[in-house]
Amino acid sequence: MINIPDLGSLHSKSKIVFLSGAGVSAESGISTFRDNGGLWEQYSIYEVATPEAWASNPELVQRFYNQRRKQLLEVEPNAAHLTIAELQQHFDVEVITQNVDDLHERAGSGKVLYLHGELRKSQSSADPALVYDIEGWEIKMGDCCEKGSQLRPHVVWFGEMVPMIEPAQELVAQSDLLVVVGTSLNVYPAAGLLHVARPGVPIIAIDPAELELHHFPAAFHIREKAGTGMQKLKHHLLGKG
Repeated sequence: MINIPDLGSLHSKSKIVFLSGAGVSAESGISTFRDNGGLWEQYSIYEVATPEAWASNPELVQRFYNQRRKQLLEVEPNAAHLTIAELQQHFDVEVITQNVDDLHERAGSGKVLYLHGELRKSQSSADPALVYDIEGWEIKMGDCCEKGSQLRPHVVWFGEMVPMIEPAQELVAQSDLLVVVGTSLNVYPAAGLLHVARPGVPIIAIDPAELELHHFPAAFHIREKAGTGMQKLKHHLLGKG
């Protein structure tokens, strides 16, 4: 038995919202940005993940995301992704992810909101409303939208607005249980989503690291990696442990 509250009041129409971070995809082999050995130790964010970087050296930015996309095509969803998808059979499950990979969808999750964009899509560098699926893993310099502008990764860079934050807030405000998995809660505005949950709605955080949760009296912490923690939560939710 894990030390979290009795969730017996949840039923098939209860809305469970998952907020997932890099720790979920790390177990599939996706490099994280903030951990030791992560991508930010190999690259400066100012070189590859800002509008200024794109303006000064688009070829480097394109290569960086092309390699991330290539890596993504070589990995598979892990136990955390699969368990979240499995819970759709029992509850109304919504996923809000800070990740730009498509592993939640490949695991079978039907409702996924991407806060920071989607790696397997491109967008016009002149009109962000023009978004396209990418075949394979590469966006080439010279690949253009119908307006003639160079295609760029469909990701939210540092310094850019997060257009999906308001829809994410609406989902969290509707939740009967908020599960935060694989995230340090250090990235804003995503971390601020916890403040939107209705008073008394349980918040369960799954991450092996120490987390700042003292502002959330309804929060409980499962100090496990994403896959193991999600298995424990599933058994608890389904009354098996």
